[in-house]
Amino acid sequence: MIFQFFKNKLWKYRGSRIRPRMRNSIKRVGAFIFASTFFISMFIFWKDHLLYSKILEIIEVFNWNVPLVLKSVMFSILIGIGTVVVAYFLFYECFKKLLHKQKIARMIFSNKFYEKENIKVKKLFSDETYLKEKITYFPRMYYRVKNNYIYIRIGMDMSRFQNRFLDLGKDLENGLFCDLVDQEMEEGYVCFKLLYDVRKNRISIDEAVAENGSFRLMKHISWHFDKLPHMLIAGGTGGGKTYFILTVIKACIGVGAEVRILDPKHADLADLEEVLPGKVFSKKNGILMCLRKSVDSMMQRMDEMKKMPNYKTGVNYAYLGLEPVFIFFDEYVAFMDLLDMKERNEALSYMKQLVMLGRQAGYFLVLGAQRPDAKYLADGIRDQFSFRISLGLMSETGYGMMFGDCDKAFVNKKVTGRGYGDMGTGTVFEFYSPFVPKGYDFMRAIENELVGVQGAQATAVASGSESDQAEPAEGVSVSE
Repeated sequence: MIFQFFKNKLWKYRGSRIRPRMRNSIKRVGAFIFASTFFISMFIFWKDHLLYSKILEIIEVFNWNVPLVLKSVMFSILIGIGTVVVAYFLFYECFKKLLHKQKIARMIFSNKFYEKENIKVKKLFSDETYLKEKITYFPRMYYRVKNNYIYIRIGMDMSRFQNRFLDLGKDLENGLFCDLVDQEMEEGYVCFKLLYDVRKNRISIDEAVAENGSFRLMKHISWHFDKLPHMLIAGGTGGGKTYFILTVIKACIGVGAEVRILDPKHADLADLEEVLPGKVFSKKNGILMCLRKSVDSMMQRMDEMKKMPNYKTGVNYAYLGLEPVFIFFDEYVAFMDLLDMKERNEALSYMKQLVMLGRQAGYFLVLGAQRPDAKYLADGIRDQFSFRISLGLMSETGYGMMFGDCDKAFVNKKVTGRGYGDMGTGTVFEFYSPFVPKGYDFMRAIENELVGVQGAQATAVASGSESDQAEPAEGVSVSE
């Protein structure tokens, strides 16, 4: 009993083991469902003859009533096929699990991750023998599904295939049509964590909200900007980059953050000047001035933080009750191309200070570019962008600039807002930006967020004033 208890616990943790016979799982299950339904249907069709007739009479019916026999067989075949189709739709998730296990089992045989030998077996009712293939080694692979994640654990048993097992992440990702999000070593196992049906985790723009130092991007992905400062967004025309930046702007304004927008192409982001007066810069001098003032105010805030009574070493802006400042810089590379050498060095100096020192002071940079050219993100600047998102179609060179050298099979799909991301872990995952419905008015939505924040601040100030009047400071009497 104790052994069985621990065995069940172990199975729940590891999952179901992949067996050699699973390479034909779908055929086996389909044949079983069809055969069961077929014979049950035949029995129901012939039950009167089978239950109330003698054997000779039944044989006589089968011999002479050919149309009835054909009719019963045809109907039973159709019912069997229909049952298989219905079972496929009703138990689709079970079917997908069987299909995954079958694919993994076939991968093992295809790559010859097993050992075999031929043994002599006696024929039935005879002393003659024949050679039969017997599998002497089959890897310990376990398959488990939990919370929309697929966990595949492979035993590290010091076999000659062990090093090849460590490199199976890309094959599993492509073969199971999933997204590899993590690979880690456990005691005696390597575990591949894959996300199944990533698109199901896409959220709407109304669900993309920021709170407590975190911005929700998908059901399972959030940008924790307090821990992973600065975001780099890359993507070509039509990939959804601008809509994604506008979505992030809307969410930041919704939590009361200060927003500054730099749009050197004077395009969509520049239109926000209507609702964010004095916070949008499109001209070269204005952009450089904004970067300089942002650095100055960041340094000033850092000095003021140290003078606060509740300051202590290691705390950040949020601990001291300060609001974050987000600087959105779209088409960064295009802007740098417009500058002369002196201006470029000046801009790079400001950028470097912001990305290096901004985290603790609450200054976060969101950089947008068609591709992150290393020429303008040198001196370790690019490495400071902990959260990276690529949207739309990109070349292999572009992916290399964005994510570096990674073992990822990049697949381009013609879905607006779809791409890849990296949360600073080095593991690249498939990403879908929050869905923006057709005709969505960002101007009005951002304006409404501003009104809501200003109203909340006014209420907080009024409440604070009332509480001050109701409860005077310690040591001061009402008469005073």
